[in-house]
Amino acid sequence: MPGPLPAAAHRDHHADVSGGWLRAATFGAMDGLVTNIALIAGVGGGGVADRTLVLTGVAGLVAGAVSMGLGEFTSVRAQNEQIAAEVAKERRELERFPDAEAAEIAGVWIARGLPAALAHQVADVLKRNPAEALRVHVREELGVDPDARPSPWTAATSSFACFSVGALVPLLPYLVGLPHLWLALAVGGLGLFAAGALVARFTGRSPWGSGVRQLVLGAAAAGATYAIGAWIGVGAA
Repeated sequence: MPGPLPAAAHRDHHADVSGGWLRAATFGAMDGLVTNIALIAGVGGGGVADRTLVLTGVAGLVAGAVSMGLGEFTSVRAQNEQIAAEVAKERRELERFPDAEAAEIAGVWIARGLPAALAHQVADVLKRNPAEALRVHVREELGVDPDARPSPWTAATSSFACFSVGALVPLLPYLVGLPHLWLALAVGGLGLFAAGALVARFTGRSPWGSGVRQLVLGAAAAGATYAIGAWIGVGAA
């Protein structure tokens, strides 16, 4: 019977969940799809000319992509600045009160089931390595990795690009010379399903379930805006 594999042969392969790009890209693509599908359904339901509908969709694409990009950049940068401030605070506390901080981290480990003597021993050893002590304390007390903070530029770029792509999908029939509202909404629905199924590859969920969920949510948004657009259009006429 073969023995256990050596440690070097065991490697975990995990997705990168710390870079910030997946969340930004997912929200960007979904927002682009839902926003422009609903926008096109609303103005289309109001009976506007095809040229006006395309202009509205392009304006929604540009405005939404810029807004998403700036929003992601500001949000991630503010989060990183807050983390940096907390890390600096923890560094000062480690410098001023090393024994108290060591006792604090040992208490955390003891609460998790580590024997008290071992917890204090490890905390005392850790105390002699300020850089590693800072990383461990930040992870344990703040729940973040100070060396793996997301990039605001990556988040902003991902969000901007994916929103643009998502918002372009329902406009494609009009741009290729097939100006039919039902076709634009159908293509947008396919885009929603595909985006949901693609996200499922990263999350480990069912592609069909994830795709159908996004399709239903997008259809609900489009149905609501179409009804409002038709009501306002009929009222204005």
